[in-house]
This record gives sequence, structure tokens and C-alpha cells, in this order.
Amino acid sequence: MRLIFAGTPEFAAIALSALVEAGHEIVLVLTQPDRPSGRGLRLEPSAVKKTAQKQKLNISQPQTLKHDDATQLIREAAADAMIVAAYGLILPKTILPLPRLGCINIHASLLPRWRGAAPIQRAILAGDKRTGITIMQMDEGLDTGDMLAQQALLIGGEETAGELHDRLATLGAEMINDVLSAPLKQQPQDNALATYAAKISKSEALIDWNEDAVTIHRKIRAFNPFPGAFSVLGGETIKFWRASPHAATGAPGTVCTSAPGELVVACGKGALSILELQRAGGKRMATAAFLGGYSIATTARFGAPTPS
Repeated sequence: MRLIFAGTPEFAAIALSALVEAGHEIVLVLTQPDRPSGRGLRLEPSAVKKTAQKQKLNISQPQTLKHDDATQLIREAAADAMIVAAYGLILPKTILPLPRLGCINIHASLLPRWRGAAPIQRAILAGDKRTGITIMQMDEGLDTGDMLAQQALLIGGEETAGELHDRLATLGAEMINDVLSAPLKQQPQDNALATYAAKISKSEALIDWNEDAVTIHRKIRAFNPFPGAFSVLGGETIKFWRASPHAATGAPGTVCTSAPGELVVACGKGALSILELQRAGGKRMATAAFLGGYSIATTARFGAPTPS
């Protein structure tokens, strides 16, 4: 099939690779412009661009699709379908009907649950037991189009957003090829069941130790690898990457164990044993290694940054 592909991060790059391997003709790849990255803020191409370059595909990186030149580019591609996965740019309604079969989206949730930008993180934060992939015919709304296929995955009790992302990306890549190999069958979404997955902000990652251990544990999982759940101790920001429930009790935010190599922090209800953490500017480390070079006293208390 003759396809346009629009996507940006690794989730999309995995789907692009699968489409190429399946023998589809990718006539145009759309991805977001290179962005500054790292301490040197050097321009870094997206994961999709890197994949497209390896496959020697035609690449375009428009700042927006609202201009006539972007519309003309897509029209001239004369594609059977445009496959969209985590592209990050809004598709104007004038573009949606240009491919023969329209625009088809790979979305990382069981629509209509978690429409929007951060379905993986929101599912973990909400304590959902399962999520999945929906292949959807795009319309003018935000993830409101008819469903073409859907498949569920169970969410592991210790699974991080990064780990769940990788499983969903693989599933999405498999499903899009299956959908394209058969006649499209559309099923409307039940809008009454819709929930919204708002974009993740760094401020959400600040841990409120007054919350119960279950809620904080979900937050640590949901914000791994980005932006990283964090708290402050002695004026220094500490990120928490992995934790597990613990039976200890104490004032919220208080370190409540003195066992060698172990760090247990009390929550509003219950406590968490911290398994992996990181100082600002340092490396992610298992707790035993971290405490080997950074002493945290029992009764020390994590809390919010001091207002400036």
C-alpha cells in the first residue's frame, strides 16, 4: 500500500519500521523539526527521522500543517492512507480526506478512555488494570474518530510508563499492519465513556507525601522515565525511579528505617521502600549504592521546595 507516515518519538518509529518491513511503500515521512537536546542543546533529530534516514525515505519537517504548502505536499503524495502515531502536530480538517482511505491513528489506550496526549501515564496514575492500542480513523475531534481495531494489555503492578510504552509500541506496530491487510471496518466510540489524558507537566511530578503510598507508587511508575517523580531533602532535589510498598508508618515524608542499604519513606497512609533514586546532576542508582555515597539520617524528612 502507498502510505504517508506522520510521527515523531520512538513509539512511532517502531510502527514505521514495521510498515517498511511489511513491504508498504512509504512515499513521505512527516516528523517534527529537530529539537535542542542534552546539556549542549544541540539539535537532535526525532526517532522517526533517524529511522526514515536509515530507510532512505523522503522526509519533511514542517513547523505546522496549516499552510498550503503542507497540504499540497500531502496531496501530491497521492497516498492510499496516512498513518499517524504520536506526531505532535494537529492535522487540519482539509488534510484528513486527502489520502484515499483517509488518516489512520495508532493510539496508546482503549478509546474512548484516555483521549489526548499522555494516555500511558494517565492510565498508570489512575490505577487502571489494563490499557491497550486502538487503531482509529481520524476525524476533526481529539481522538474521537471511529475505531478500526482494538486490543488490550494488562498493566503490571510494578510496570513503569517506559516499560508499558515499549509493549504498546510493539503491539501498535503489529496491529497497524493487520488493519491495512483487511477491509476497514469502523465502529463508533461511546462518547459518554470518554476521559481525557492531559499532557504531563513537570509540576505534577512533585511528590506530596501526604498522599497514600499506593498513589505515590503510581506516580513514581507513571513518571518513569519522564519527567521523574521528585522531592527535596535538605534543599537538594532527589528523583525517585522505583519503589515498592512497605508496612512502616511515620509522619509523611519522614525516613523511617535505619537498616543498612535501605530507604523507607512514610506516606499519608503506608510507606514506600525506595529502590532506585538519583541526585540532581547524578546518575540513577540502586538505593544501597546511593546510600554508600550520600548519608540520609533516620527521621530526615522529604518535603516540597522552600518558596523563594
